[in-house]
Amino acid sequence: MGDVSGFLKHGRELPTRRPVAIRLQDWREVYEPFGREAVEVQASRCMDCGIPFCHNGCPLGNLIPEWNDLVYRDRWREATDRLHATNNFPEFTGRLCPAPCEASCVLGISQDPVTIEQVEKQIIERAFDEGWVAPVPPSRLTGKKVAVVGSGPAGLAAAQQLTRAGHDVTVFERADRIGGLLRYGIPEFKMEKRIIDRRLDQMTAEGTTFRTGVNVGVDVTSAELRSTHDAVVLAGGATQWRDLPVPGRDLDGVHQAMEFLPWANRVQQGDLAEPPITAAGKRVIIIGGGDTGADCLGTAHRQGAVSVHQFEIMARPPDGRPASNPWPTWPMMFRTSSAHEEGGERVFAVNTECFLGDEQGAVRALRAHEVELVDGRFVKVAGSDFELPCELVLLAMGFTGPERNALLEGLGVSMTERGAVRRDGKWASDVDGVFIAGDMGRGQSLIVWAIAEGRAAAAAVDEWLMGQTGLPKPVQPTTAPQR
Repeated sequence: MGDVSGFLKHGRELPTRRPVAIRLQDWREVYEPFGREAVEVQASRCMDCGIPFCHNGCPLGNLIPEWNDLVYRDRWREATDRLHATNNFPEFTGRLCPAPCEASCVLGISQDPVTIEQVEKQIIERAFDEGWVAPVPPSRLTGKKVAVVGSGPAGLAAAQQLTRAGHDVTVFERADRIGGLLRYGIPEFKMEKRIIDRRLDQMTAEGTTFRTGVNVGVDVTSAELRSTHDAVVLAGGATQWRDLPVPGRDLDGVHQAMEFLPWANRVQQGDLAEPPITAAGKRVIIIGGGDTGADCLGTAHRQGAVSVHQFEIMARPPDGRPASNPWPTWPMMFRTSSAHEEGGERVFAVNTECFLGDEQGAVRALRAHEVELVDGRFVKVAGSDFELPCELVLLAMGFTGPERNALLEGLGVSMTERGAVRRDGKWASDVDGVFIAGDMGRGQSLIVWAIAEGRAAAAAVDEWLMGQTGLPKPVQPTTAPQR
């Protein structure tokens, strides 16, 4: 390392967030600019630790100590090359990944960990600013055609890798724009959609073809897809949302998060002036304490909600890493996102019993009670019943797996007991020439896992088509616990 004592001289520092009162007036990303010199100082905190556990914490195997050292030495272009060596889209992970690399940073044993994610983001932003991110077209064409179904991070990563390997790749997306949940699930204040568009420009220039508004399995049958392509990669994600089947679920004003969030993004894209589902002037309750719930929270604030409560059935996590959750595992601790900083009330250890409606069939309140975890089961706390008025309820309780649709039925792929598409150790389904990447095979997971799986599945497809591959294989296929 260039500065072996950097971690002794400098503390962890992150860019400041724009004042709440200001950022709630717009939909731009929440962070202030972070100076180049400040980034180089933060990169200098990366220790000469001998065994960089951050490599193990990152599913992509990012070369974190290498590009931290290069940034510290003001060799940013080389840092860009090292960053792209393992990650197709660091501009996505630098904004949206929860940074398991930082949780396993060796410095984090006794101090605040290195600001790995922020350095990553700064590298790629400077690379785009300087024009260093250029198309990388293939040096030769194989004549093989590959269909990628789904344009989220897994599908895009697989498509870019396969295009660069020389295959003729077409990405199919049923929405009207490319990006999957990156486009219509992630709010603008977490990632402005120009970030997706500039990367798509690079991929188009490399030769990847994008077809939007195509519901594969319906508009293009499974048989047609297979007959016109040498291989198929399924990367449609785990989009089957978890529901809450309690009395009153069918009342007007009770919606899934993914029925609510896309409209706000469409307004920002200029498709319409006002969303058909809005929090404006309403008392809002969000059921689900994860990232999607926080996305709903920030969106509701910007739309002008009167009040927002976010419910979580689990108890409030501890403020610090618990002894039962030691380094370098991911710490289950209390976290505050930018959306939580903007207002609203977080309510832990509660369970919803039912929704109450008015005479017009619209939700007017929610009835719930407190719970405690006893022997692995949630038990009602006696005398804890309460009602909370509301005009909008958003269900943000995660996803259970891929949708059982005409595509999967037409292909004849089999499913696991957890509801994911079954695949073997080479990313292949039990249908010849059909491969599985991302949440569709893994279950609901992180963006960094989606990119890693897309890259690895691309290598498996390339090897299946050509008999060998030079593409990297960062991870092995697994089915992760659904969160």
